[in-house]
Order: sequence, then C-alpha cells, then structure tokens
Amino acid sequence: MELDELKANWNLFNDRLAASEVVNLRLVKEMITQKTKSAYDHIVGQNIYSFVINMLIICVVFPYVYMNTPIRTVSFAIVEGVMVIGMIPIIWKLFLLSRFDLGSKSCNQLRRTVLSYKKICHHEMIWTIAAVCLAMVAFYILELGFNTEAGYVLGTKLILPLGLSLMTFALGFVLAKWQLRRHAQQLREIERGLEELKEFED
Repeated sequence: MELDELKANWNLFNDRLAASEVVNLRLVKEMITQKTKSAYDHIVGQNIYSFVINMLIICVVFPYVYMNTPIRTVSFAIVEGVMVIGMIPIIWKLFLLSRFDLGSKSCNQLRRTVLSYKKICHHEMIWTIAAVCLAMVAFYILELGFNTEAGYVLGTKLILPLGLSLMTFALGFVLAKWQLRRHAQQLREIERGLEELKEFED
C-alpha cells in the first residue's frame, strides 16, 4: 500500500514538473517574442517618422520656400525630384515590414524578410548620400551661376545662407548617423530574437 502511494506521489510529482517546464518554456518564448516585437515596432516607428517628415518637406516646406524666394523652377524641380525618388525605398521598406508577422510566419520566412529589408537599407544609404550630394551641387550651381533674378553677390549676404544650409546638412548628417546606429541595434535585436525562436520551432 505504501509502495503504491509512493508511486502515485512520484507520478504526480513528475506530472507537475513536466507541466512546470512547459509553462516556463512558454513564458520564455513569450518574453523573446515580446522583445523581438518591441524592436520591430521601433523600426516601424522610425520608418513612419521618416515617411511623414519627407512628405512634409516635399509637400509643404520646400514648395513654401520656392513660392516665397527667387529660387528657379529648374532648381526646385531637381530637389523635389530627388526627394520624391528618395521616398521609393521608404515605401518599399514599410511594405516589407507589413509582412513581418510573428504569429503566422515561420522564423525562416521572417529571416528572409529581414535580409531583404537590410539589403534595401544598404542600397538606400549609398544612393541617398550620392543623390543628396549631387542635388546640392546642382542646386548651388544653378542658383549661384544662373539665377540672375536673385541677385546673389559674393559677400556676407551670400555666405549666410550658404553657411546655414551647410550647418543644416551637417546637423541632418549627425542625426541620421545616430538614427542609423539605433536602427542597426534594433535589427540585431530582431535577428537575435528570431534565432532564439527558431530553437522553439526545432
């Protein structure tokens, strides 16, 4: 009788231990999923922020500057064109991010999505630096060399707007570098989370 009771208690203990392990594994998986989703939400937020800021500059800020300053139409069109083309990778990234679903897709599918996203980010950075530099050079050549209506004269009146635009460019570069570093950290967090979640799939 005591042996049967001991066996029953032992089986009960094993069942509780097994249930406890299942609960612990589930909690660990949920924690990893939440951490990965949090990093993903940050990246989505950054891309939406970039999209909104660019749209404001394209649709409101630069047209306002164009209508209230003697900027030539050609100069305006070049800068606007570069900014509009620059929206393509942002929209493509947002489309890829919309396909990132931890609940319905496997880790391998999500890793391929992340890889595609990283490739777009890499090409976008190279293209953006080249396009912005060329657009600025073209803008200043057209404005300073061919815009006779503005009456640009070499002196303090010309140095001030040039200095302000260069300071704005430098500030934008610093902010972009900080944002890229944070973005890369969030991407590493997602990749690490997917690797850990893959173990649960296996």
